[in-house]
Amino acid sequence: MNIFGVGLPEMAVILVVALLVFGPKKLPEIGRSLGKAIRGFQEASKEFETEFQREAQQLEASMKSATPAKSEEVAQVNSETTQKS
Repeated sequence: MNIFGVGLPEMAVILVVALLVFGPKKLPEIGRSLGKAIRGFQEASKEFETEFQREAQQLEASMKSATPAKSEEVAQVNSETTQKS
């Protein structure tokens, strides 16, 4: 089992070192803090993605609504150009 290129033996060593450095009383608090930070990052990422998709849809809708108007303008300019010739 590899998570970010770190296998099970390496994770065990990291856990033991963290236990020695922070102690058994502080480790659960650090884990909760880390979990909250990761959850917050995931929520912000989803919010950013949702906002990006919403803006893309609005831009696409405005382009679709602008396309017929531009087509009419182009046709009008073309007809004026052919009339002058």
